[in-house]
Amino acid sequence: MQFNTFVYILVFLPVTVAGYFGINKFNYKASKIFLVLASCLFYVNAGIPGFKWLLISMAINYIFVLLLKKSRRKAILWGGILINVILLFYFKYTNFAIVSLNELLHKNIATLNLVLPVGISFFTFQQIGYLVDSYRGSTGNNSLLDYLLYVTFFPKILMGPITKQSILISQFNDENKRHVSTDNLINGIQLFIVGLFKKVILADTFAKAVSWAWSIGDFSQITAMDIFLVMIAYTFQIYFDFSGYSDMAIASAKMLNIDLPINFDSPYKAFSIRDFWKRWHISLTNFLTEYLYIPLGGSKKGKLRTYLNTMIVFIVSGIWHGANWTFILWGILHGAFSVFDRLTEKYKKNVHPALKWICTFLLVSVLWFLFRANSIAEWKGAMIQMISFQNTSISDGLIQSFVLPEMNFLLDIFHINMLNEKIRGLWMIMFYLLSFVLCLGFENSYRKEQRNNLITAIVYSVLFVFVLTCIGTESVFVYFNF
Repeated sequence: MQFNTFVYILVFLPVTVAGYFGINKFNYKASKIFLVLASCLFYVNAGIPGFKWLLISMAINYIFVLLLKKSRRKAILWGGILINVILLFYFKYTNFAIVSLNELLHKNIATLNLVLPVGISFFTFQQIGYLVDSYRGSTGNNSLLDYLLYVTFFPKILMGPITKQSILISQFNDENKRHVSTDNLINGIQLFIVGLFKKVILADTFAKAVSWAWSIGDFSQITAMDIFLVMIAYTFQIYFDFSGYSDMAIASAKMLNIDLPINFDSPYKAFSIRDFWKRWHISLTNFLTEYLYIPLGGSKKGKLRTYLNTMIVFIVSGIWHGANWTFILWGILHGAFSVFDRLTEKYKKNVHPALKWICTFLLVSVLWFLFRANSIAEWKGAMIQMISFQNTSISDGLIQSFVLPEMNFLLDIFHINMLNEKIRGLWMIMFYLLSFVLCLGFENSYRKEQRNNLITAIVYSVLFVFVLTCIGTESVFVYFNF
């Protein structure tokens, strides 16, 4: 089930919130069971085969949790981690390995017919974190019900934010959170509408431009300017898509009085790659820092070891994101530029902030294009053509990607038909400008203090109705298959 669907927005979420607080009035344990069942129903919507493997994964992990409660032996911890990694690699990377071997050895080994459990990367990492916390003795007396709710909690099971058990389970058992909070309900609704707007209006529109470029089949058939604009379009698509999802996830939990951690902190305001990763997908960065970078020694074992640990973390991040050499190279390059940031840190003090921002934004965009590319060769060819900049014209197909049917009535209301006819690509220009303004000119929506008054209610109501009218066929989130 997707957050950007009528079923979730108009049925599942309101029924779950009402049911949870309604049952809470009689029995809190029963309300937690209700949340587990609702979360399982939410997940089952993605497919029974995947849900079966989620249950198997939880059963195996909880057995290791019980073993660790009896004996905190490293062998038990590493056994649990290994099984999690094996399951993750089996589903995500088996066919990738077979295809790579076929290409390397010129064989024709058949790939397997595997059904990838939705959100496996996220719930695997969270269960690994739980195992490590159990080994450290920081899980306390969490019950089986607490564990099930922690893993399956529907706002974050598919695409995060990756949340520590100490943060989430303590809230499930907090008596002060068992009653409806009007402020949390209103703030959650407002944040959800913001996230829905990011996804439906911004991300999905930029996705059309990106899909147009890849539908051509050969980047040599479009212009250098087209490639540049598509690259920036994907930079905005993936941000508004994942940021919008995170807003909706945090908002859904907020309505249940549960606070999920911030996942984005204006990442396109970053002045370096290291700064970018402090702002982008923060929960993943925190997880890799706590459970991988620090155990490897962090930055306390000399510069060379720090650089090596940094590279290991980013290579793992690349592999975690997807089964393709593009993701691995993406991780390697981010690691290399992070190391370069450390090496040149003292020399960048005299560099103008505007130049540092431009270099960072363009570098991130180039690497996002690699993230989206089907192969390294495709990315390399597109980048060479873009850098050559031999043709600066913009194709009509790209411009038409930004013309939405729902926008036609705006032209009539504001009487800008003539302006639209005189300025080629008016809607495209407006989308790019709006995106830059939203990314650079405003405080993060998670941090922004919401105002509860009549004017705000009217504005959000109008925005909500408008976004609902723009929801067409279900569009999948970028991170949905991760």
